[in-house]
Amino acid sequence: MRLVVFDVDGTLVDSQHLIVAAQGVAFAEHGLACPERREALSVVGLSLPQAFRRLVGEDGPIEGLSESYKRAFNALRLDPDYEEPLFPGMGDLLAKLHARNDVRLGIATGKSRRGVEHLIAANGWEGWFATTQTADDAPSKPDPAMLRQAMDEAGAVPSATMMIGDTTYDMAMAVSAGAAAIGVAWGYHSPGALFGAGAVTVVDHAGALADLFGGPLPPA
Repeated sequence: MRLVVFDVDGTLVDSQHLIVAAQGVAFAEHGLACPERREALSVVGLSLPQAFRRLVGEDGPIEGLSESYKRAFNALRLDPDYEEPLFPGMGDLLAKLHARNDVRLGIATGKSRRGVEHLIAANGWEGWFATTQTADDAPSKPDPAMLRQAMDEAGAVPSATMMIGDTTYDMAMAVSAGAAAIGVAWGYHSPGALFGAGAVTVVDHAGALADLFGGPLPPA
């Protein structure tokens, strides 16, 4: 049995417009200039405190920005202009993997558990995931605790686990946990950066990702 763990933002769903808008609200509430879009998206995948720590430094209003961001994100998510569409082919891929008897699915994300539950309900994925790990459950990526907890909960070993994500944080977490690190090129970090962080391969569309499940897992 293999465990396939997915990151969310930048891997399963395209949430960049919502993330940038929510950051803008949070920074404005604290009288701070919002970072450039590229910088704002570079921290996607980290927990909120860690993300804002990178954006404003240790002495910034980390807790306040995190709380403002959560309020703005939950409010903006109700606006059709800020929907979080699935990346092409990812919904079909999840459905096919869910139907297989030799695969268990998992999620490991910097989102809150509330955000993950909303995503699962919105897409009809209830009962699909053997494990869901969120920013509420473990230290921020790239700490391997989140992925190790996912493997423990799903009864999987590192050699049979694949972590699929779009950031260097995902890749570094997988490497530290002994799992295969698989990068996707449609997210927020470049393929070069993903390879540099330990990706064994980087795919550029969902079909190429699906091809990885036809044989043995890539070596970690």
